[in-house]
Amino acid sequence: MDFHLTAHKGTRVHLLVSAASAADAAAAVDGGADIVDAKDPRAGALGAVPDATLREIAAAVAGSRPLSAALGDAADESAVERAARGAAAAGAAYVKIGFAGVRDARRAAALLGAAVRGAAEGGGACVIAVAYADAGRVAALDPLAAVEAAACAGAHGALLDTARKEHGGLFALRSRGELAAWVAEARAASLLVALAGRLSSGDLVAVRELGADIAGVRGAACVGGRGGRVSAALVRELRARCAPREAGVVPLPA
Repeated sequence: MDFHLTAHKGTRVHLLVSAASAADAAAAVDGGADIVDAKDPRAGALGAVPDATLREIAAAVAGSRPLSAALGDAADESAVERAARGAAAAGAAYVKIGFAGVRDARRAAALLGAAVRGAAEGGGACVIAVAYADAGRVAALDPLAAVEAAACAGAHGALLDTARKEHGGLFALRSRGELAAWVAEARAASLLVALAGRLSSGDLVAVRELGADIAGVRGAACVGGRGGRVSAALVRELRARCAPREAGVVPLPA
């Protein structure tokens, strides 16, 4: 089954739920998440889970949803190519790469290009370039420059997230106008567009109205916050918020 989404300003944003374990993944699927994202929240915004945990999460999802895998912030081309290849081979449809410590767009494009090669060799996973709304705090590439790097490297999409979760969510760090401009830039580059970063249930309506394809959550889907466990009931509520008001609750996949 082809799980690769294409950029399209539709009527509903797809809900991505980050899972740190097989149990989290099963709850995300039960609640109707559109995408299950393997991520270790204790290791930062893009903390990669161990290989064994990724395989366990993939087994829990069992092909019922596209699987995404966070691979951390890239610094070495060989390492990111190897990581992307391994995640794709484990069943990931998407791999996410960040750029903390990388300010040069050409360097970011080279790292992304390596990830694209590895993902293709591992089974055809799509690479998502991750920009940070709080880029200055982690010496990362400017978000608009990250979109340019993603397009140049042949990445499939771009995600705007927050690197430091203690400094506020996406909508606290960037104005709605700034977010709209970033979404428009990514869409103009024919990239899949995703937004994340301490998103609340109420933020999902704004994410949808901004025209993003995907909204990523962790804490909002968990009992006990970001470090807690994913709740199917909370995921179900979040997914309902992803639908336009006139459409009501989106039916869960069969």
